[in-house]
Amino acid sequence: MSAHKHKEHLEKIKDAVVESDKLDENQKSDSVKRIEEWIEEDKAFGTLKEELLNISEFFETLFAELGLSK
Repeated sequence: MSAHKHKEHLEKIKDAVVESDKLDENQKSDSVKRIEEWIEEDKAFGTLKEELLNISEFFETLFAELGLSK
């Protein structure tokens, strides 16, 4: 995946997290923090997915809605 596409997906995920009513404020804050770190450090998207899935099952649904699930 190109770096531009990677960042675009991360921004979509971050926006969905902020707007979600299925995550509490701590989950939102932790998730956004991790996403922003990944954008800055350009880490592997698969690793980020695993970390976010550990925060909440919400991300499984979100990834599917965004067409990012396997």
